[in-house]
Amino acid sequence: MSVTAGRVVAGRYELSTLIGQGGMGQVWTAYDKRLDRRVAVKLLRPDKVAGQEADELRRRFVRECRVTAQVDHPGLVTVHDAGSEGEELFLVMQYVDGADLGDHLAEHDPYPWQWAVAVAAQLCAVLSAVHAVPIVHRDLKPRNVMVRQDGTVTVLDLGVASVMDSDTTRLTHTGSPIGSPAYMAPEQAMGGAVGPYTDLYALGVLLHELLSGDVPFAGSTALGVLHRHLYEPPLPVRRIRPEVPEALETLVLRLLAKDPQHRPDSAQEVYEHLAQLLPARGTPTGAPLDPTRPFLRPHAPWPDRARTPAPRPAPVTPPAPVAGKADVAAAVDEVKRLLGEGRITQAVDILGAILPVAAEQHGEHSPVVRTLRKQYASTLLDDGQYRRALPELRRLADERAAEAGQADPQSLRYRYEAAQCLEQLGEPAAALAEYRALLAYYENQYVTAGDPETAHDVRRRIGHLLLALGDRAAAHDTLARLLHDVERLRGPGHPMAAEIRRTLQWLGQVRG
Repeated sequence: MSVTAGRVVAGRYELSTLIGQGGMGQVWTAYDKRLDRRVAVKLLRPDKVAGQEADELRRRFVRECRVTAQVDHPGLVTVHDAGSEGEELFLVMQYVDGADLGDHLAEHDPYPWQWAVAVAAQLCAVLSAVHAVPIVHRDLKPRNVMVRQDGTVTVLDLGVASVMDSDTTRLTHTGSPIGSPAYMAPEQAMGGAVGPYTDLYALGVLLHELLSGDVPFAGSTALGVLHRHLYEPPLPVRRIRPEVPEALETLVLRLLAKDPQHRPDSAQEVYEHLAQLLPARGTPTGAPLDPTRPFLRPHAPWPDRARTPAPRPAPVTPPAPVAGKADVAAAVDEVKRLLGEGRITQAVDILGAILPVAAEQHGEHSPVVRTLRKQYASTLLDDGQYRRALPELRRLADERAAEAGQADPQSLRYRYEAAQCLEQLGEPAAALAEYRALLAYYENQYVTAGDPETAHDVRRRIGHLLLALGDRAAAHDTLARLLHDVERLRGPGHPMAAEIRRTLQWLGQVRG
C-alpha cells in the first residue's frame, strides 16, 4: 500500500512528513485533526514479518499497546492511539522535539562521559518503571532514544519490538535475527527467554558506544556479530578513553556479561551506581510527594518499585447497599460486557473490588468466590499483569491440590500459568524449576492419554530458559530431543518443529 503525505489515518491523523522507515514500516509526523496537535504516527505492515500470522500479530499489537499505555513515566513517549486500518497497523504517539541519541552522539564526538552517565541514569529510571509492569523493551538502541531540547531523554517503541519478536525464535526464515544484532543480548538473539536482564545488556552496549564511539561487537553479518557477543570479551572503554572513571568501566563490563546472572540485578541497581558519578545536587528525604525530589535527583526510580507487587485497586463503592447475590451477579455481567468490548483493565478493577464483597456474602471457599478468583487470575494474565496474577494463580493451585491432589490437571494448569508469570517477570531460574517439576506430571500421566501439546510446550520453554541462563549445551540437548518427539507425533512440517529446527541450526552455527 502506497503511503503519501496528506493521507488521513483512522479518519483523524493527517500524515505530513516522512521521518523514518525500515523493513517493517514507516514513521510520519502528522496532525491530529480532532485536537489540532502534532503527533508521530508509526505504520507497520504485518505481512512484512516472517513466521507470524497477520491476524495474530494484529491482536498482539493492540494488546501490547494497551499494556504499554499503562506505564506512566516522563521518560517514556506517550501512546495516544493504536489500531489497524486495511493491511496496516498504526501507532499514534506523542511528537518529541529533539534529536535521536545516534545523531546526538555523532554531533558530539567524543561524547563527554558525564553526558553518557546522565543519559544512562535516565534510561535506568525508564527501565525500572517498565520492568515493574513487567514489560521488556527488547530493542533499546540509540535510534529508539530521543534527547529533548531540555536535555531530558525519552524512550520510544516500547511494546512494538515485543510484537515483532516471535515467542519461539528470534530468527527469520533466512536465519538472520529480527531487530538490531549489535544491541541484542545473546539469549534474545538465539530465542532464549528474555527478561529485564536482556534490556540491561542492551543498555551496556549503548553505554559502551557513548563512551567509546562504537558498539563493542560489530561485523559484516548477523551471525558474525552474534558469535562475537557470545565468545569475545568487550574491550574495556578506558583503553580508548583513559579519562573515563574506573567504576564506570566496571559497570559497563558487568552489563555486558555473557551470562545474564552475572549482570546487575535490576535497572535500580545500575542507577544507584551511576548516581555516584552524577553531579552532586543534594539528598532528598525519600518521603512521598516531596516536590524537591525531581530537582535533587532527576527522574530517579522510586526505590524497590520493581520488587513491590502492585497493590490491588481500592474497593469501589457499590452504587447501592450490598443486598445479596444480585449485586455479585450484576458485577459479573458487567465484567463479561467489558471483556467483550476489550476493556480488560476496567474489568480487572471490578473483579478485584467485588471479590471481598462476594467472599463476605458467600464464604471464602464458596463456588461463587472460586469462580470469581479464576476469572480474576485469568483476566490479569490476559492483561499482562503478571505480578498481580502470580499470587492469585499460586493460591488457586494450592487450594485445588489440597482438594484433588498434586496431580490434578486443573492444579497443574494453574502452576503452569504461574511459571509463565515467573518467566515474564524475568526470573528464569525460578521459572525453569517450576517447569521441570511440572514436566514430570505431564510426561508421566498425560502424554499417553493423548495430550502431548502441553508437555511439548513446557519442554520448549525449558529449552529457551536454558538458553537465557547461558547453558547452551543443555538447551541444544533439550530442543534436539523435543524436535525428534514433535516430528514423530505431529510430523516434520508442524510449525513447532520448524521453529525448533531453525533454533538448533542457529545454535549449531554459533557453538564453535
